[in-house]
Amino acid sequence: MDAPTTTSSAGNDGTGGTGGSSGDWGWFTPSRRRDEDESPGPDQEADRRPPSRPVSPIRPVGTGVDRRTPPPAPAPPAQTAPPAPAPPGAGTPPASDEWNRPARRDHAPLAEARPAAVPEREEHQRPDEAPGAQDVRPASAFSEDPTASPDAILIRRTMAEIEPVADKVTSYFYALLFVQHPYLRPLFPAAMDTQRDRLFRALLTAAKLVDDPDILTEYLSGLGRGHRKYGTQPEHYPAVGECLIGALTRYATGTWSDEAEGAWVRAYTAISQIMIDAAAEDELRAPAWWQAEVVGHELRTQDIAVVTVRPDQPYPFLAGQYTSLETPWWPRVWRHYSFASAPRPDGLLSFHVKAVPAGWVSSALVHRARPGDVIRLGPPAGSMTVDHSTDNGLLCLGGGTGIAPIKALIEDVAERGRNRPVEVFYGARSDHDLYDIDTMLRLAQTHHWLSVRPVVSDSPTNGISGRLPDAVRQYGPWNTFDAYLSGPPGMIRSGVDTLRGIGIPSHRIRHDSLEELVAAGD
Repeated sequence: MDAPTTTSSAGNDGTGGTGGSSGDWGWFTPSRRRDEDESPGPDQEADRRPPSRPVSPIRPVGTGVDRRTPPPAPAPPAQTAPPAPAPPGAGTPPASDEWNRPARRDHAPLAEARPAAVPEREEHQRPDEAPGAQDVRPASAFSEDPTASPDAILIRRTMAEIEPVADKVTSYFYALLFVQHPYLRPLFPAAMDTQRDRLFRALLTAAKLVDDPDILTEYLSGLGRGHRKYGTQPEHYPAVGECLIGALTRYATGTWSDEAEGAWVRAYTAISQIMIDAAAEDELRAPAWWQAEVVGHELRTQDIAVVTVRPDQPYPFLAGQYTSLETPWWPRVWRHYSFASAPRPDGLLSFHVKAVPAGWVSSALVHRARPGDVIRLGPPAGSMTVDHSTDNGLLCLGGGTGIAPIKALIEDVAERGRNRPVEVFYGARSDHDLYDIDTMLRLAQTHHWLSVRPVVSDSPTNGISGRLPDAVRQYGPWNTFDAYLSGPPGMIRSGVDTLRGIGIPSHRIRHDSLEELVAAGD
């Protein structure tokens, strides 16, 4: 489960959500009740059991009396990496320059971890899809927004308080989850060492959307559909809610109250119901995952491969979207990659994958995958798609392997047969890194409405020298164009600023909202 938040569908009486809830607290009601003689929770002394409320364990790990002084957090579960050898380059830390900071998107059952102790940076992965996330500020910056709803204010006050200790809160949350509900542990990858900040970033995303139920519902519905591939069931949500409230109770000692607790319970109830309903509806029309056989593997550079797969059944998607992908070598470890083409008559799917240090999945796909191997695909997601109801031109900024979805958008426009101008700025650190430039130039020769400009930042080039956003300023005007950005977070961040600065309104700038940008500052 990602970020809990408030939505207008949550009633003030705590019922919240839509049809199908059970009990006074809907899906927050636990799937089983702890017996009086059961072992104490992980944060209690061995000779006493944490008190709970009679109808629903709103404070599953204690009441207001015993939360005055937070006890030491329970020891998290063992965080050992999978027993397989590390992928090539796992001991080398990733470069920190702009082009090597990829856009990524990571989800898992309720919230997924990456399996390696060294941070994995895979390019091109898609970032978390949270509309407007590039505008999200730290909770402390807008917790007293006078236009916010009462529940939103209470939730943001809590977040502002726990922001300085976010690592402790999320570590405590997972410790509670795995100790109190060990049956959930197999849904997660073997190692949880890099998970600790993801939940808090998701909370910030939810805070940005808390008073916009339409966008929030769209966001959460996508997560609910995507979580099917992890085996997430409706009865898993109450356990997560209990542990979330337990962690907040322990660490938000200054702002926590019955009113704040009620706001969080209403929020989580509504969130979980949206996700459960979306998953149930999706189950009627699509599988939880697709099997896909690798039928093509082209190594473009030493660390970039174009991987082509054939799904075992029709796979519907739109150009500009992405999918989650699991390899047979790292079970329960999913990474998200963009489709590198528009839907094809033969049903084949292609991805551009760059192997990076500590990239378990990316390294396997680049260096280990071969035709005949079978991977798994989750459902398609993402809204960086072409609006075919307008004749506006497309201004596309693609950095590194972020050129993959840009290529798909071009094919989509070509298939529609409408001569809309498409201007592509293809950025990389060096000419060598422009691994798909020949393909892009051939497309430009085929379609008179397409222009492709390579931009190189760190070495001599026959194209444009400099940073991608700076190159865009040299051309234009772009007031009749819709903008699309795909690439590393730093590039998207600066690109959005540039595009806004030259007059393109925010609603005409499309990109995958970056989870890394939610917390900002890096």
